[in-house]
Amino acid sequence: MANEDFPGWHGTTIIGVRKGGKVVIAGDGQVSLGQTVIKGTARKVRRLSPGGQDVIAGFAGSTADAFTLLERLEKKLEATPGQLARASVELAKDWRTDKYLQKLEAMLIVSDGKDLLVITGAGDVLEPEHDVTAIGSGGNYALAAGRAMMDSDRDAEAVAREAMAIAADICVYTNGNLTVESLG
Repeated sequence: MANEDFPGWHGTTIIGVRKGGKVVIAGDGQVSLGQTVIKGTARKVRRLSPGGQDVIAGFAGSTADAFTLLERLEKKLEATPGQLARASVELAKDWRTDKYLQKLEAMLIVSDGKDLLVITGAGDVLEPEHDVTAIGSGGNYALAAGRAMMDSDRDAEAVAREAMAIAADICVYTNGNLTVESLG
């Protein structure tokens, strides 16, 4: 199959919510190829513990690329224990300048319980302004829903779960099979 004929992999929605001293990252389980659901139970949110420091991460994009980035992030965290922002900036620098890493197609949401960051291949390390961030196919739907709920009495996990449910109702590349990790 020629590259222009390849329908492309779709199907990740990841949301990160920081509220009430708790950070939650939730991701759906759907992976689609074109109009076909290939897998509905993929696990795209992980808990990392480099040097005994807990970090949670969710990824959107190519799975192999994301795992490469997660491994690199773990090494950066081992070199700078307890400094997620610094490790994330170092990863983003490498991702932007290393010819091998430049080809990786993924995005990450990471948190150590206090910082909540999005790391992109464009060299960005972004902290959300409203304590909610989202990436992936249904990311904009989840982000809008999450932001709308931030002033409610829901806790971080309830906001993340409800925002993901709304995204799954709207985005055909998102399902309701969630993996949820939290810190704080």
